[in-house]
Order: sequence, then C-alpha cells, then structure tokens
Amino acid sequence: MEETTPTGPEAQRLAERCAAALYERDRASQSFGMSLSAVRPGWARVSMSVREDMTNGHGVCHGGVVFMLADSAFAFACNSYNEATVAAAAAIDFLQAAHAGDTLVAEARELWRTRRNGIYEIVVCNQRNERLALFRGRSYRIDGQVAE
Repeated sequence: MEETTPTGPEAQRLAERCAAALYERDRASQSFGMSLSAVRPGWARVSMSVREDMTNGHGVCHGGVVFMLADSAFAFACNSYNEATVAAAAAIDFLQAAHAGDTLVAEARELWRTRRNGIYEIVVCNQRNERLALFRGRSYRIDGQVAE
C-alpha cells in the first residue's frame, strides 16, 4: 500500500494536530516559555521572550538558547506530516545579539523533502524584525507517528 500525503484543509488540520501533540510532550520548549504561534505543512513559527536567566557572561542571550528556539521551530515544521522525524544535522550563523526583554521569533520552512530526509531553513528575528540568526537543519524520518 502506497503512502499518501494529505493536501488542502486536511493537511492543515493534520499539521495542527501534530504540532499540538508534539508541544504537549515537549517539556524543554515549554520550560523556556516558547509558544507555537502558527503551523502548516512543512512550516512553523515559534516565539519566546528572552529572560534574564537566558543571558550569558557577556550580558546577551546565550547562543544555545537561540539555537534551541530555532531547533524547536524546525521540529514542528518537519513533524507536520505525522511522520516521526528527528534532526540529523544542524548549523547556525549568529548575525547579531539578542538581549533580555527581546521577543524572538523563529520561522521554519521546508526547502526540500524526500521519504526519509528533509532540509529546513529557520530565520530567527527579534521584535523589530531584525534578523539575529540563520539556522539550517537536516531532518531524518524515523518509524512512528507524531499524533494518534
């Protein structure tokens, strides 16, 4: 039996169900105060406010926190088809610093996808829509589904 990927409104409902199921189990994203503001097949937007306890010794947002936000958006985008998918590789370029009080938004979009692999680009901006980081992730599909 051949797999079929839903399209149209059915695909959107599936992406929303997958995102809700994934977020419910994602203690890390929850503990950092991340919120999923939008999702569609192969695409997601996640936001987070930078807290004082997220800053490093230089007084700016720790790079690992920015990476984590981008990685979470990546996860929601690549799991939007109800095919359990994990990161196989990721890289980030930091363009400028974020500071305590900033609201960061990571927007993930699918660039390429096959049965087992995908490439996603995630742009992280602040509340002034200034680009702070560019993240690229390669996904790998594992066995299982995200949502019932």
